[in-house]
Amino acid sequence: MLDYGKEADRYDASRGGEPRAAAAAAAVLGLVPAGAGTLLDVACGTGLVTRRLAGRPGLRVTGVDAAYRMARMAADRLPGAVVLGDSRRLPFPDGSFDAVSTVWLLHLLSGPEETSEVVAECARVLRPGGVYVTTVDKAAAHDVRSDIDAVLAPRPVGLAVDRAEAVDAYAAEHGLAAAGRARFRGHGQGRSPRSTVDDLRRGWFTRIPPEGPMAERFAAGLAALPDQDVPRPDPRFGVRAYRKRP
Repeated sequence: MLDYGKEADRYDASRGGEPRAAAAAAAVLGLVPAGAGTLLDVACGTGLVTRRLAGRPGLRVTGVDAAYRMARMAADRLPGAVVLGDSRRLPFPDGSFDAVSTVWLLHLLSGPEETSEVVAECARVLRPGGVYVTTVDKAAAHDVRSDIDAVLAPRPVGLAVDRAEAVDAYAAEHGLAAAGRARFRGHGQGRSPRSTVDDLRRGWFTRIPPEGPMAERFAAGLAALPDQDVPRPDPRFGVRAYRKRP
């Protein structure tokens, strides 16, 4: 997994910046009931999306992140509204929030047990009737059937812990019922061959050791593609909402 403390300074620029944040926040807010007064953004990162969530009138937003550097940057954007905390043990009492969001968190978790644990914590801090909103199927969204995807097709892949049907099951296990879905464009996240090689070197593809022969083979295949710096189409990300049963 990437070291998100070290990644913080380049994170926004390498992940679509403000346009992507605006699209993500709009999708999340479209699934948060109009009457919600409080929202917890879990794994808020640099706070780029969190700040836009906080732009809804009447919605008080809190961010939490485990990486100090990420949380520090988020706190600069939302003074007094960001805390350090582990998504597996959120530092809030039961029923503290009307809504909880996890944007690009679940896909980073180690397996079903940890993912279920995080969903359980999000459900715990929701009030009865509150809504949990999360991105799903992140890795699959990046496969836009481009020439890059053709080169990467033989890579080892496992069952994604954030696949929609799995998240549905984790949610049901912890008293959350399906309440809506949305999609949004990952502005600026279309891969180019050169940027994909950079991702290989940084360990973005978790089943490909960045210094090993497998990474070298894929890097060579990517280097042979035309238009090395031309991004392929942007991904379209999925979002699911779940309501906590009374």
